[in-house]
Amino acid sequence: MDDPIALQQNPEQTYHSIRHSIVAAQHKLSAAVNSAMVTAYWEIGQQIYLACGESDRAGYGKKLLDYLSAQLTAEFGKGFDVSNLRNMRRFYMTFPIRETLSPELSWSHYVKLMRIPDEAARTFYAEECAKSAWSVRQLERQIHTMYYQRILASRDKAAVAAEIQTTEPKPEYEKIVKDPYVMEFLQIKPDTHVYEGDLEQTLIDHLQQFLLELGRGFSFVARQKRFSLDGQNFFIDLVFYNYILKCFVLIDLKMGQLTHQDIGQMQMYVNYYTRELMNEGDTPPIGIVLCADKSDAVVKYTLPEDNNQIFASKYFTYLPTEEELKRELRLDEFQSLNE
Repeated sequence: MDDPIALQQNPEQTYHSIRHSIVAAQHKLSAAVNSAMVTAYWEIGQQIYLACGESDRAGYGKKLLDYLSAQLTAEFGKGFDVSNLRNMRRFYMTFPIRETLSPELSWSHYVKLMRIPDEAARTFYAEECAKSAWSVRQLERQIHTMYYQRILASRDKAAVAAEIQTTEPKPEYEKIVKDPYVMEFLQIKPDTHVYEGDLEQTLIDHLQQFLLELGRGFSFVARQKRFSLDGQNFFIDLVFYNYILKCFVLIDLKMGQLTHQDIGQMQMYVNYYTRELMNEGDTPPIGIVLCADKSDAVVKYTLPEDNNQIFASKYFTYLPTEEELKRELRLDEFQSLNE
């Protein structure tokens, strides 16, 4: 027999009812995964601290982290490089009492909180974040706009507290599979579509194929290569290794107008690869920043700081020329996608 209540609902009501069930389930799943992740990373940080103390400057500490990173990465995949292991140890040192950890806060929240040097401010932000259910973006904005200092100085604390919902509205829910930390923890292979729009994705697909077909020694290494520094995540669009030049080639695509910050960021990528990922016998890596703005196509090469003219000439013998790269960025099919 048909349920008369159900028959009274129109399709839109049914949709919203189903949607509510899905969102509620995602909230529960998100809370469970993040709680497990926070607990696991705190325990890892504690064990590293007990094994080598708060610093790995001594030879033993560095060797231990290198060993742990290699073993854990081989078994569990990304998320356990040396910088992340240091971050977990820092997590334990910053929040040494396990019972003070909040089940409402994710690992991404704690990454932001660890960067606050003042203990009183950090405790305040952690408590307010849990109580008000701030998203990670809301927490970050509150920290950057000195919410702690503003709330202490304000007479109308309610108005100051409510401001964040206007300046940085909280999404109804966040799809946790799009959080790189969660993907790594669950050993889900990241999908580049998580990070890129359709046009950008199409361009990167094309550039990857173009460089591999160029016939100048390019070997593909990674897309959306992620690394972390001081709790911040960075993603390099494309990473190649050129076996003729014996160096990494890093490529970043910008869809808007190219800025000096973009060049500076690529220089940081080059420096990171130089200090952390160069192999013995390699020449220093090179970065290429591409701008695919509608009105122009711009290509900027970032050479190592100690590069000399001889190496520069050798680099440009095997790298694609600016005109070749500009031509690939200006293809009609990409321009039509962006109209």
